[in-house]
Amino acid sequence: MRSVKALRSSKLSSLPLRHFSTLTLSKSKKYAPSPPPTPPITGNVPQDSVTSSQWHSIKHIPGELNPTLISTTLPNLRSSPDRVLTFIENISPNCLDITCYSLAICILSRLPSPKQATHLLKQVISARVTTHKEFFDGLVSAREKLEIKSSIVLDLLVRAYCELKKGEEALKCFYLMKQKGILSKIETCNDLLSLFNKLNRTHLAWIVYAEMFRMKISSTVCTFNIMINVLCKEGKLRKAKEFIENMQCLGVKPNLISYNTVIHGYCLKGDSEGANKFFETMIVKGIEPDSYTFNSLISGMVKEGREKEVSSLLEKMKSFGLIPTAVTYNTLIDSCCNKGDLEKAFFYRDEMVKIGVVPSVTTYNLLIHALFLDSRMAETDDLVKEMAEKRVLHDGITYNILINGYCRAGNAKKAFKFYDEMLSRGLQPTIVTYTSLIKVLGKRNRMKEADDLVVEILRKGIFPDLIMFNALIDGHCANGNVVRAFDILKEMNKMNVQPDEVTYNCLMQGYCRENKVEEACALLEEMKGRGIKPDHISYNTLISGYSKRGDMDDAFKVRDDMLSAGFNPTLLTYNALIQGLCKKQEGVLAEELLKEMVSKGITPDDSTYLALIEGIGDVDGFLGRKDPS
Repeated sequence: MRSVKALRSSKLSSLPLRHFSTLTLSKSKKYAPSPPPTPPITGNVPQDSVTSSQWHSIKHIPGELNPTLISTTLPNLRSSPDRVLTFIENISPNCLDITCYSLAICILSRLPSPKQATHLLKQVISARVTTHKEFFDGLVSAREKLEIKSSIVLDLLVRAYCELKKGEEALKCFYLMKQKGILSKIETCNDLLSLFNKLNRTHLAWIVYAEMFRMKISSTVCTFNIMINVLCKEGKLRKAKEFIENMQCLGVKPNLISYNTVIHGYCLKGDSEGANKFFETMIVKGIEPDSYTFNSLISGMVKEGREKEVSSLLEKMKSFGLIPTAVTYNTLIDSCCNKGDLEKAFFYRDEMVKIGVVPSVTTYNLLIHALFLDSRMAETDDLVKEMAEKRVLHDGITYNILINGYCRAGNAKKAFKFYDEMLSRGLQPTIVTYTSLIKVLGKRNRMKEADDLVVEILRKGIFPDLIMFNALIDGHCANGNVVRAFDILKEMNKMNVQPDEVTYNCLMQGYCRENKVEEACALLEEMKGRGIKPDHISYNTLISGYSKRGDMDDAFKVRDDMLSAGFNPTLLTYNALIQGLCKKQEGVLAEELLKEMVSKGITPDDSTYLALIEGIGDVDGFLGRKDPS
């Protein structure tokens, strides 16, 4: 047992330091004089720390460090702008306000490179410290206080919003500059135009372009190229060509990007003839094509199914001293894979290697995906090994293809091996990949792991969609846990994810596996009540359930309901009914049903014949008259 002295000692040692100092002072008040009061901190203290690069001392300045003191210090650091960012980063954000940030950014904007000022601008914007209007006004005030005439800091604000893809805030700041009578730099305008083009908000790009024209901000070739791209996105190729002519009239010479943009626009629209004509115009104008030009033309021809003309285009490409790139071959390989022509796809892969073009990760992704779809697993494994040998790193797309592919093949071990490898590299699986993993776990009766995976997904902020919920419900029903499946249906309702016919079909199948066909029938009515239309699987599930139980009158009644709903019986319908009839030793009726299905053009399969053989009992006799027609 610990002594009283030891316990007292441990209690004291756990007390905060202020308790020790108070205790010491109270006991020795008459012996030790009180320390002199701490003088108030002035602007010189942090300023001296910055100029001498004593960053550690800034961190240890007492609590008197506040926005007022910092905003007083910053103007004195104009002669040391390169140290301002480090100073700000060594101060707690609680000690800074928008005035401090604005002063610091204005000083940083005087540096030859805008990198540091832009970094701090984006930091403040991302932290949502203030609104765009307050930030703009803060920068204007700081600019006046520092007597800076240049408007660069306001241009940098607009461009920072553009880099963060905050188009509305960027546009509002652009207009605030206009209200102040400050012309934005052309680079700022180009950033705005480019952002709205990328966001497919082309109407806003035209608004900015019109403002530039009114404010007499001269366009550059970059400006015209962006607007040509906008016109191509809008499908206005004739106007895009006119834009190029207008450029020349305004003394701005179109460049290769101008022509490539229009050529690419024609190809996207499926007009490779128009693209080729414009290509010839470009050559006449003395503008040399590049790989991008030919890649667009090849892509356009492939989309139109004109692969036979690609070889002549490749020869033309070589005549300009250009070598086909990985992008060129990937376009051709992608086309072959989409058509299921893997032999031609690998021919192009071998050809690119032969001429010294290194296959990219995209090349492998296309081929691996196509091999999975064709169930050529051994070749898939070989290609994965080849990637490792060639040191071609998997990207997120590769991992998703591999995980999904091995899941479909039922190889959970390999799927989870690549899943773990993907996470270890910091790459994020897609919701489709997670759904594939849940499906394969369901097939392996590992639903506890599937549920744990969903918890992990939710922790990452990824919310299951309808397809993932259906995979979970199907897995639990297939593994005999219908109760858990209905719990998931409740979770769907809570998360406002509406079920569909697949959801109900899985639940109905779960009930039928437990011989609870009446409960399954009730679900059919429930789905109708929710406005969900049953499909042929819904009816086949009930027919199969009744047939297995030997309730053939009910099975045929559901078949009649199915016909009334406008669904024709399928092979599964007939097989279920034939199997049910044969179990009840009603072979004659089963044979009549066989004749009916054949007359409707439905070919019997092995399940059909096995059921009939079992029901009739005369194997040799039945096989001798296997053709029911």
